[in-house]
Amino acid sequence: MRKVIIGLIAILAGTSFAMAADTGCDAFKWPVEREQALFPEAPAAQTGATLTVGEAVDLTLAAADTVSFEVPPERAPADGTFGATASVTVPPGGELQLSLSDEAWIDVVQDGKTVKSGAFSGVKTCPGIRKSVRFKLAGGAAIIQVSGAKKADLKLAVLTPE
Repeated sequence: MRKVIIGLIAILAGTSFAMAADTGCDAFKWPVEREQALFPEAPAAQTGATLTVGEAVDLTLAAADTVSFEVPPERAPADGTFGATASVTVPPGGELQLSLSDEAWIDVVQDGKTVKSGAFSGVKTCPGIRKSVRFKLAGGAAIIQVSGAKKADLKLAVLTPE
């Protein structure tokens, strides 16, 4: 009986150590190392900017009620929050991974319609990265809409999924 109890204690201790290791950035569903490398050196950009796949920007946002969104955001921004739009050319194959440094809603618009995200991962315990969202799109022009941000700036990485 004593061996069983000691074995259970060892299993429980190992589980709690494994759970502790699965916090922070490792808790994302996919790696975010590229964002961690890009965000510290991200150049400044304003709402309306043209973004490049494979890069990140430090995006200055405007009061959400002053932003001209292509289509209304899927989640209506609360009063006193911030937003921005940006354009991007989606590569052939059409998958984008958009990662944000802070909490905000993100939509992608293509051909005048909001595209539903294909996958989402969000972690509140990863320093500098709050969420990462994947979209399956057609190659060509798209509009990225950020809304509902509580701060007037955030970092945005535009990547293809690994």
